[in-house]
Amino acid sequence: MIVMKFGGSSVANREQIEKVMEIVRGRLDRRPVVISSAHKGMTDALINSAKAAVRRDFALPDVIDLQSEIASSLGCPGEVLADLFQEISDLLRGIGLVRELSPRSLDYIASFGERMAVRCIADFFTRQGLKAKAYDVWDLGFITDLNFGNARPVADYGQRMRKAFAELVPEDVVPVVTGFVGKSESGEITTVGRNGSDLTATLLGAALGAEEVEIWTDTDGVLSADPSVVKNARNIPLMRFDEAAELAYFGSRVLHPSTLLPAVEKGIPVRVLNTNHPGHPGTVIDRQGDAQAKTATSVAYKENQVVLTINTTQMLQAAGFLARAFDLLARHGVVVDVISTSEISVSLTTDKLEPLMKALPDLERLGQCQVHTHKSVLVVVGRDLAQRPGLTVNILDSVEKAGARVDMVSFGLGSINFSMVMDDKDIAKAVPALHRTLFEG
Repeated sequence: MIVMKFGGSSVANREQIEKVMEIVRGRLDRRPVVISSAHKGMTDALINSAKAAVRRDFALPDVIDLQSEIASSLGCPGEVLADLFQEISDLLRGIGLVRELSPRSLDYIASFGERMAVRCIADFFTRQGLKAKAYDVWDLGFITDLNFGNARPVADYGQRMRKAFAELVPEDVVPVVTGFVGKSESGEITTVGRNGSDLTATLLGAALGAEEVEIWTDTDGVLSADPSVVKNARNIPLMRFDEAAELAYFGSRVLHPSTLLPAVEKGIPVRVLNTNHPGHPGTVIDRQGDAQAKTATSVAYKENQVVLTINTTQMLQAAGFLARAFDLLARHGVVVDVISTSEISVSLTTDKLEPLMKALPDLERLGQCQVHTHKSVLVVVGRDLAQRPGLTVNILDSVEKAGARVDMVSFGLGSINFSMVMDDKDIAKAVPALHRTLFEG
């Protein structure tokens, strides 16, 4: 069995869905389970409709029209989506009546994108001679906690899914399953996080013991840099799990940050492929990666970061100072990414300003605090970076020559990433320069 996840751009319209169908048809001998995202733009449209409903400015026709247009192009009969259209209408009216959009309601409205997409895709596949059936993932045992917006499956979800698949999915049918969503024991619809269909795919792969998980996107696998910034970014054929996880967390646009954890635990390879270029081998992510790699693996970045610096003489040979600082940060829900310290200061980055500002009054008791916004974390990822003579010098030299100022550096012993913090505006010149130094020399 393999699990095949197709993202929003892969199922954006009939032309793309026809490509998906042929790709799936070519893997029937491997018993594919198809995980689908919502059609491109649909989740945003649903959320915007809900926000408009709070203002009693109902944008229902926009959502219905967008989905109806795709369904019509696929030749789907009206009854395929009629019940969901009515459910959306009822929910938006309810949001408008109470003038409140809670995390529970937000997950509920966001879930319709995937639910509508799988019904249209399965109906289209079947009429084209590829027998398929749509499933909401919770009907196949994917039960989650109640952490709306970032839900995770309950401990025995794997056992539940194996039982449900055996009972509900015929061997001669391709299951087309909703990504991104789940349902709690009490019946509340949840989501696993934005762009979370990748995570759904690896969780299902782990539960079902799949031989491989395929993530189908609009790029030729994982690339050496963001192709919107570096036009000649190249494919990375092989990567280790830890390298791919670093890239996902630090801004790679290909994978959801949490995607790889279930695959790592079960040792299931993840292959990243291009729906528009299905013959390309893409990128295989596993435990070994490319043992012969002689350069860094990739460059990634996260924009719109916040830097906090605490300056204080209390740090001088004082045990427990950092523990106190991080305890205060944790109490206010501040997630820390990059850290750099000296004898009398510590600097760190986080991706959300609001929790940090709430923590600031407490932190100011520890020392003088400065907060800087509009920062980016730029990372070079690769194995054995510290063992490559002159690499860090070349990295910093290329960034400096590009006219970018580095505010912070973090590079731990044995680390697989070299992190730099700089202004957002410098990313557009630093990344191409760094790519030329590392991959085009």
